[in-house]
Amino acid sequence: MKSFRLQSLKNLMGSNLKSYKLHDFNKFSFYNSNKFYVHSKNKFEPNPCAGEAIGEFVLTTKYGVEVLLDPLLNKGTGFPKEERERLGIRGLVPPRLPSDDILDWQVKRIMNRYYELDTPLQKYSYMIGLQDRNSVLFYKCLTQHLEELAPIIYTPTVGEACINFGTIFRRPRGMYFSAMDKGMMRSMVYNWPTDDVELIVVTDGSRILGLGDLGTNGMGIPIGKLSLYAACGGIHPSKCLPVVIDVGTNNTSLLEDPMYLGLQQRRLTGDAYDAIVDEFIKAIKQRFPNVLVQFEDFSIENASRILEKYREKILCFNDDMQGTATVALSGILSALRALGNKNSQNALLNQRIIVVGAGTAGLGVSRGILFNMIQSGISKSEAHKRFWVVDNFGSLGYGRKVQFKNQEDWVRNDIKDKMSLEELIKQVQPTIILGLTGVGGLFSQNAIKEMAKNCERPIIFPLSNPTKNAECTAEDAYRWTDGKCIFGSGSPFAPVDYNGKLLIPAQPNNMYSYPGIGLGALVSKSRIITDRMLNAAAIELAESLSEDELKSGRIFPRVKEIPNVSKKVAFAVAKQAFNDGLSKLNKMPTDEELRQTIYERFWIPKYGSIIRVEDSKI
Repeated sequence: MKSFRLQSLKNLMGSNLKSYKLHDFNKFSFYNSNKFYVHSKNKFEPNPCAGEAIGEFVLTTKYGVEVLLDPLLNKGTGFPKEERERLGIRGLVPPRLPSDDILDWQVKRIMNRYYELDTPLQKYSYMIGLQDRNSVLFYKCLTQHLEELAPIIYTPTVGEACINFGTIFRRPRGMYFSAMDKGMMRSMVYNWPTDDVELIVVTDGSRILGLGDLGTNGMGIPIGKLSLYAACGGIHPSKCLPVVIDVGTNNTSLLEDPMYLGLQQRRLTGDAYDAIVDEFIKAIKQRFPNVLVQFEDFSIENASRILEKYREKILCFNDDMQGTATVALSGILSALRALGNKNSQNALLNQRIIVVGAGTAGLGVSRGILFNMIQSGISKSEAHKRFWVVDNFGSLGYGRKVQFKNQEDWVRNDIKDKMSLEELIKQVQPTIILGLTGVGGLFSQNAIKEMAKNCERPIIFPLSNPTKNAECTAEDAYRWTDGKCIFGSGSPFAPVDYNGKLLIPAQPNNMYSYPGIGLGALVSKSRIITDRMLNAAAIELAESLSEDELKSGRIFPRVKEIPNVSKKVAFAVAKQAFNDGLSKLNKMPTDEELRQTIYERFWIPKYGSIIRVEDSKI
């Protein structure tokens, strides 16, 4: 391969050269990790020079209208004069030349139109359309208006988007590995045009939020998750790959819907299902050997089993189980601090916790809290005594024959089986109740009032998404506890005016945890993600709040602070990986070096200088 020489770069860049350090450029390679030459005409490299911030300097083989059709390259009206010439797009965009604040000007234009739209789904479609046209501008809007746009791009609106996925579909995004691709995945993975994928969010669509089996329509979840990874975790969009594994659907309405875009067959199960998942894992590890895989919205019968199968073999985690556990644990620790406990981890050992929901999320949260208790010095059996788990039949009590093996540890032989929630609350007198059922309104007035009788400041977390599936509303929880509860929900609720006092509900949503977990795992180049790393993330997230914030009633930072919080969580996760000897790197960095690495690789959406590389230069 011919080197792309520095002088050639100077000729292409002209006056822009002074903005960049171009050392080590000859190390740049257009070969992937397996030394195969792939997709040169689709080449996009956002960081070809060591020492440059990602995205500041971009190489591409595209030219002319191809540049405008690529959302990773397109700047809309933001191309400077020199780029219009060298990229062959002069006359293809309006003639107004950009000023220094071109992105801010473009954001205003986008948001002006956004505010004219009526429904959340219309706003979702509009913003996804922008993401399909101009990636940098989309993320600039998202980061500048994070509190406003996160509920549109992510939960709760993403749930409605998934339901209507076949109707609003406009342009393919991500990859679909289906049952009909069996035996072909190791080759088809090379159809993805970017070699340097760091992060994959994958779902099989079997348990989308609290909406159930949506099959291929579940692609909205990986897209939404990765949007927040880029905005809140600093992962460049070119390094993110959303994926659906389509093994069919058991949703009758989708099987009969002529507009459904997935396989219209019953879901594969057993060995046939496992073979598809295994082939997918091997394919993506072949193409992207250092990739982090985040499992998302897999059904209870598969989620825990798949995680246990792969968590010691590849860099991966399950967000529904481990991400939710991290943020729930963090919220509880913050709430205990707010109640005056200086050592919240020790205070946790004195809590009585009812977990309503014995599925993927419910048991995942229970395990995360349990692990923190064990780390505080008590035995596993002692820690289990702090929990009472409820499924759709009632309490998991004496003699219960559970449906799934991972529920066995949570059966208590010292209580009656299948007690109602209200009956269990009377007996247990819990201090904390967590809802992870997807059943809206499940926490009744009688149940919450009963809890408040024996607990001055109950901690009430209805965590199910989207909003309509929350086990109770913020207004009901405050009213039923005379405004004394500490409330947190998975999807946002508006502030509540209770007797003249404005109460602000917390939102213990996974967007507080997974971007930092992913970033920390990638920065440390950890081989796996462990419970100790996740526990470190939860503790750091809880400690990110100041005493003044706790006194004001907050148990989570403001949503707009999530990018900064993610850096802190990433530091805690990466440091734990280094301390436990899990990093592939030979040298353990100092704390200062680690923080600097996180800061330098954290992508900030702004237009980089685009250079066209001809195939003849390769």
